[in-house]
Amino acid sequence: MVLIRAQCPYCQRELEFYKNPKPTADAIIAMGEQGVVLVRRREFPFGWAIPGGFVEYGESVEEAAQREAREETGLDIRLLGLLGVYSAPGRDPRGHTVATVFYATASGTPRPGDDAAEAAVFPLHRLPSDLAFDHARILQDYLRLGGPTR
Repeated sequence: MVLIRAQCPYCQRELEFYKNPKPTADAIIAMGEQGVVLVRRREFPFGWAIPGGFVEYGESVEEAAQREAREETGLDIRLLGLLGVYSAPGRDPRGHTVATVFYATASGTPRPGDDAAEAAVFPLHRLPSDLAFDHARILQDYLRLGGPTR
């Protein structure tokens, strides 16, 4: 938690409140034997990434992963399980310090949407070198723990 002090713009009193990290949800989307879906980010930090984003108020982490996948790739995914929770203060320069990562399956053709400039399927042995955040580590864990055969 980060303590923030600010002055109320209306009454000029000093306010104190805490800023907590907002949880995020990502989904590794397997497209059969073809590989996994990644999106090329349109905004900073640039690079290819696992589809995902913030959990909105009133939705579960699972619902957020499905919504973000649909918004960024146009795919309706079926969650298969939880890969893990990844957290580190510096994992994302925008403050996404806690991510719950699922693995999922889908069919169809990914199409970029929302903040994705491009969406594509990559074989797991030929991932792009410019992966954003800690997604290289996450995809290595996915492979190490069984990848698409999970």
